[in-house]
Amino acid sequence: MDNRNLNVSHLAWCGLVALQNARNDGQVSSPAQENLFLVRWLALAEKQRRFHREFAEDIRWLLKTGRNKGVHADLPGKLNYLWRAGSGSLKEQNDLFRLQHALQAVKLTGWVYRVLSVSEWSGRNRVRLNPCVSGMYLNKAALDNGFDETGTQRSPLPVRITGNLAGLDELLKQSGWRREPVAGDDAQLHHLLASQM
Repeated sequence: MDNRNLNVSHLAWCGLVALQNARNDGQVSSPAQENLFLVRWLALAEKQRRFHREFAEDIRWLLKTGRNKGVHADLPGKLNYLWRAGSGSLKEQNDLFRLQHALQAVKLTGWVYRVLSVSEWSGRNRVRLNPCVSGMYLNKAALDNGFDETGTQRSPLPVRITGNLAGLDELLKQSGWRREPVAGDDAQLHHLLASQM
């Protein structure tokens, strides 16, 4: 783990502690109040330059997300993710967490990532994928049933993929996942499988 991961983890930890203190003091009691509190906390941290300047972009991104999406930004969830990802070795996390890490990395590289309902996955309402757009499209039913209560994968996850497979394979590998094509007529169909890191 490098120093950047430790520092991002520290930023996230500080935000989570501040939020928990606000909850304990009765200042925050709803998701909307949590979002408002964290937006104000991040804005003050940015204004006072509480964290190293290499995190200015991260703070701006969190602020923009919180302001634009409101309660749907899930700032507590994002901070929790950053804290967990940066505070320990990724290989020590469960399969589901490592998949979330991989999907977050995929989104950060500009890929489209969607979870498709049963009707969007197959049948006449199936979503038509543009092969020119890099994207990953997971089957919601398989995702819901693909992990046990400890976050361990129990069945292969079907996914349709468009885009640069070599680049995607490298991102998946870093998170302890791999992709395998599924034999058949659908060239975009693959399985995601947790692997040993």
